[in-house]
Amino acid sequence: MRIIFMGSPDFSVPVLDALVRAGHEIACVYCQPPRPAGRGKNDRPTPVQARAEVLGLPVRHPVSLKGADEQADFAALKADAAVVVAYGLLLPQSILDAPEHGCLNIHASLLPRWRGAAPIHRAIMAGDRRTGVCIMQMEAGLDTGPVLLRREAEIGATETTGDLHDRLSALGARAIVEALAALDQLEPEPQPEQGVSYATKVDKAEARVDWGRTSAEIVRQINGLSPFPGAWSEIGGERVKFLRARASDGDLPAGQIAIDDGLQIGAGQGAVRILELQRPGRRPAPASDVLKGWQPPQSV
Repeated sequence: MRIIFMGSPDFSVPVLDALVRAGHEIACVYCQPPRPAGRGKNDRPTPVQARAEVLGLPVRHPVSLKGADEQADFAALKADAAVVVAYGLLLPQSILDAPEHGCLNIHASLLPRWRGAAPIHRAIMAGDRRTGVCIMQMEAGLDTGPVLLRREAEIGATETTGDLHDRLSALGARAIVEALAALDQLEPEPQPEQGVSYATKVDKAEARVDWGRTSAEIVRQINGLSPFPGAWSEIGGERVKFLRARASDGDLPAGQIAIDDGLQIGAGQGAVRILELQRPGRRPAPASDVLKGWQPPQSV
């Protein structure tokens, strides 16, 4: 098929690669414009643009798709379908209608649960045991379109957002190739009205750990906010990030630190075993390695 690909971050790159491997013609790649990054604040292209250029694909990065010229340029590509995954711009109705088969979105949740910006973070933070990806026929509402294909995945007990991000990206890549191959046979399934939830964008203010909460809540916070923005606490005057954790059988007062073969911190109910952490100016590492050169105080 002749495809317009629309995506920007790392999550989208495996999807682009899968479409190319499957033999689809990529008419154009749309992504967010390059933005200043790094110490020199030089313009840096998105991961999708960088990959598209390696593949020799044409790239466009308009600031908006609301203008008549941008919409005419899009329609002139005469695509069979557009594949959209974490693109970053709202698509006007004329854009949604331009390809013969419309715009297909890869969304990293089991819709209608976790519509919106941060479905992977929110699934882990809520304690969901299962998630997945949906191939959705896009419409004007926020992730409200009918679902063409869904594929499920379990969430591991210590799985982080970073881990799940990579797994769902690969799962979405396989699912969209499967959906395009059977597009004429797939029956769009309207999303049910019950079970709708919204994955609001993660705020950095959510990252500080309150050790008065239960161990289960804290573990979900730590794993759900890893690697970014990273749950944290002040320990001995340092802002320490916690990057992976599990609930512990230990019984410690809230905020008390215990060191055995690793690191435990008491919660309002139970305790949390820290599996990976990061001290300021240092690389993330297993807790057992960090403790070889660090003696934390007795409490946070």
